[in-house]
Amino acid sequence: MKKICTILAMMALLLLTITFAPNNSQARVGGGRSFGSRSSRSYSPPSRPSSTPSPSRQQTASPQPAPNPTPAGGGFLRSLAGGVAGGLLGGMLFSAIGGFGGGGWGSGGGSGLFGLLLIAGLGYLIYRFLRGRNQQRQEQPQQNGFQPSDYTHNTGQLYPGETDLATGLASIGQTDPAFDEKRFNDQAMDIFFKIQGAWMHRDLTPVIGLLTEEMLKILQEDVDRLLRDKQINRLENIAVRTVEITEAWQDPGQDYLTARIHANLLDYTVSDTNDHLFGSTTEPVKFEEFWTFTRPAGNNPWKLSAIHQA
Repeated sequence: MKKICTILAMMALLLLTITFAPNNSQARVGGGRSFGSRSSRSYSPPSRPSSTPSPSRQQTASPQPAPNPTPAGGGFLRSLAGGVAGGLLGGMLFSAIGGFGGGGWGSGGGSGLFGLLLIAGLGYLIYRFLRGRNQQRQEQPQQNGFQPSDYTHNTGQLYPGETDLATGLASIGQTDPAFDEKRFNDQAMDIFFKIQGAWMHRDLTPVIGLLTEEMLKILQEDVDRLLRDKQINRLENIAVRTVEITEAWQDPGQDYLTARIHANLLDYTVSDTNDHLFGSTTEPVKFEEFWTFTRPAGNNPWKLSAIHQA
């Protein structure tokens, strides 16, 4: 019985490792997570750029995403723990079968049969637990903290392809004849640099007018945490390789544009006394994010409403 209790404790520890494996995301603006509101498209991930972008867009070679990206939040540790759990379960099963045949696991075959049934039941519960977590993760399109605002809704529509982008740009052009795609890309890059700078200085005051109320609240909470922990997130040598519009649409009274931003930078964190805490001061971090901007329909200033990881 003591042996069974020990095995159960080991399995519980493995479950905790799988469930609470740490998230090693970067510390840049938003912490490498997805959040904010994309209005009626909040329940669909941003569209990827067309394979043949229009000449008006900046064209820069970029790495293709892995077909099955590992979910954020310690995927390696989960896989490792899962493999160990499987090996341990197999060893326990083999031991139990041997014990059943030779009177192991205590005294008599009945004890061996009890151990076998117990292991089988425990293995099934672990399988159901992990499968349920997998299904839940697949059914929730808002990953890593991405939460739509209360006014968003699922329209049930899909927004694929270049045709949808052209239609959306044409609709925005009807309410703002002066809209220019290249000028917007320049504006998006400018907003990107300004927000990164404000983040690094832990003061969002200069960019209040560039953020929706929801985004301002979320980023201010992050800045307050940095101040409370006496940490400074250094972002240096920022190089934006691509800014490209991938989505354009209108909801009642509002324009929306999503831009793919492909960039690299040095991303590390120091204390208020300039002691290095984590991150590399020499190895640049490459990342790809989708920034969604909104404004009242017409020739009005754009504000950042969401950041979504590629």
